[in-house]
Formats: sequence, structure tokens, C-alpha cells
Amino acid sequence: MKSFSDAGEAKAAQEAATATPTPENIEALSKAAGDAIATYIGTMNLKVEALDISFDAPSGRVTVAGVAPDQATKEKVLLCCGNVTSVSAVNDLMTVSSPEPESQWHVVVSGDNLSKISKEFYGTPNKYPQIFEANKPMLTHPDKIYPGQVLRIPPDA
Repeated sequence: MKSFSDAGEAKAAQEAATATPTPENIEALSKAAGDAIATYIGTMNLKVEALDISFDAPSGRVTVAGVAPDQATKEKVLLCCGNVTSVSAVNDLMTVSSPEPESQWHVVVSGDNLSKISKEFYGTPNKYPQIFEANKPMLTHPDKIYPGQVLRIPPDA
């Protein structure tokens, strides 16, 4: 994982997901990575009923299931799963108790900042706080984004 606020849990998930799989340890690595990602989601205070996370070490695919209370929580859980180095894809099997409009997604590229992204999606750079708030607690500061990171861009409020 890259810029997560809980360094210990982030490091554990990172190490588990990037360990070299061998025929003897694929199952153990997959379980350790899935457990570490689930623990990380817990440290972000993202409450999901019946949260089930699995990681497939050979493919780098995370599968996440459970019932989120709202769309924002669901999307933040997906970001927690997908922004782990070595995760190639996230299989979303989650549902939402109170459906809302879905956010768009943006992959950060070199030179991006939240104001630039705000201008692209909302037509004004002044709505960057909306993007920052939508990505808390994974983002701890508006200037701390990195290339390759996926951000959720909520519908314009």
C-alpha cells in the first residue's frame, strides 16, 4: 500500500500481497493478504456487515463482499482493496443498504492535484475539498496523492 494513515496495517497488507507465491505457500499468502486487507479496512472505521475479503495470490485479484450502509462506504472499501500494490483487480460483490448515485473514478497521473482533478470533473478547481472529503480517511492531506492511486469522484453536490 502506498499512502495510508495506519502504517502498520498498511505495511502488513502490502507485504502479504507482494510475497512471492510458490505452490507450497499460495493458500497461506492468499489468506494472509486477504486478512491484512480486511484488518486495514477496519482501521479506516469502514463498517460493513458480513465483510468477506479474499485475495488470489497468483492473479492478484481481491474479491470483496458484504453490505455497506451507503454508497460512499462501499466505494471507500473498494479503494482500500484496489490501492494495494500487487492488486491487479477488485471483484466487487458488495451491496448497499441505502443506494445512492455512484461516484466516478480517477487514476492519478504525474502532475495531478485535487484542484486540477476538480476542474476536470466539476468545471471548477474550487471543489477540490469535495474530492478530498470523499476519499477520507485514505487521504490524510489534499496534497498527498500519488500516481497510480485511484480516487473516488462523487457526484457534484
